[in-house]
Amino acid sequence: NVAHELGHRQASKERFLGKALLLPSLYMHFYIEHNFGHHLHAATPEDPATARYNQSVYSFWFTSTVRQYINAWRIQKNLLNNYNLTVFSFRNDMLWYLILQMAYLGVVFTFFGILGLVFAVSVAVVGFLLLETVNYIEHYGLLRLKLPSGRYERVKEIHSWNSNHIIGRIVLYELTRHSDHHYKSSKKYQLLDCHEDSPQMPFGYPTSMLFSLFPPLWFKIMNKRVPSEMISA
Repeated sequence: NVAHELGHRQASKERFLGKALLLPSLYMHFYIEHNFGHHLHAATPEDPATARYNQSVYSFWFTSTVRQYINAWRIQKNLLNNYNLTVFSFRNDMLWYLILQMAYLGVVFTFFGILGLVFAVSVAVVGFLLLETVNYIEHYGLLRLKLPSGRYERVKEIHSWNSNHIIGRIVLYELTRHSDHHYKSSKKYQLLDCHEDSPQMPFGYPTSMLFSLFPPLWFKIMNKRVPSEMISA
């Protein structure tokens, strides 16, 4: 979560550190998709990182990881098009992420052999699945309504699950005050506020992550808390 926090900072050095921290998880594309995709499309079907009502975390792991990677390339291509650049440009961050991650695995293999490589890949998978589990519980079942104009309503406090349980707040750097994070993503974690109108989880984020691994239990706890108008949205 430190990588996520630094990725929202305005200082380029801090954003660089945020990207670097994603390297061991082989998930550097998260920076692009999260900042230019998720924060624009959160709580809509267009957002890969928003779990649908009755979607299990295991299904979400697959759909979110695949769609986020594809979406990150699409976003990067659009950013390059703004400057009349091709995907082979040196300013293609996605290409650099791919090179750096392959180089990282190459270094691990060179110094630690096949067992080291298997360990590094396993650590990466565990790392990004933990991240995606957090994504899963943050917006589970919550959807923005479509306006008559065809556009979605703006992101509000009601479009993120929040929790004021102290352990989760400490461990995840106040990410549990997720509504305020979406209200102003550049706001530092220690300044995030609790919104009374935000839907509240009955447990902290860490406990909720554990419960999400048991879909019937998760659905029993959370489905009744999802607003009915969002289920049919």
